[in-house]
Amino acid sequence: MTWDILNIIGTIAFAISGAIVAMEEDYDILGVLVLGFTTAFGGGTIRNILIGIPVGAIWQQGTLFVVAFIAITVIFLIPRKLVIYWHRWGILFDAMGLAAFAIQGALAALRIGAPFSAVLVAATLTGVGGGMIRDVFAGRKPMIFQEEIYALWATLGGIVIGLGLIQGPWMTGVLFVGIVLLRVFSVRYKWHLPRRSMPS
Repeated sequence: MTWDILNIIGTIAFAISGAIVAMEEDYDILGVLVLGFTTAFGGGTIRNILIGIPVGAIWQQGTLFVVAFIAITVIFLIPRKLVIYWHRWGILFDAMGLAAFAIQGALAALRIGAPFSAVLVAATLTGVGGGMIRDVFAGRKPMIFQEEIYALWATLGGIVIGLGLIQGPWMTGVLFVGIVLLRVFSVRYKWHLPRRSMPS
């Protein structure tokens, strides 16, 4: 049940995220659908390729495709004055997608007996992969390369799960909320990793 809930949360959050970005770029309905689906399922596809899960498994998620389609359609049809609230709440949806898919990706790696390093990669790529593809398709600088901490929170989720610190659905819920809050706080308070610029 936890697995299904994470899948649904991540799919809805990232499908909405992709659809909104497409509308901000003035894409037509086809572009909105493509970007919404790509954001929702891109990270999982990249994860499957890298950790050895058959890529065809992505097409066995019929229910999630329906969920994504409904979410994208609703966002496309609701009044424009409501969509503008995305600028206020968009980071929350993105953080929820990041957390849900990071946890789900780590659990997917554990299911096939992958080593700790693969759990970290699976968590990170499932969490940020869809958003990276979304931003590239939209001609934007990928969020993973922005100043605020983003991918690190997905990796942190992979570390916690890979070390076996999560036991039971309620602890998974705590981890989910923790990643969401860390992502929101990193934007709100402009947390960033150390960086070093080179002279031109």
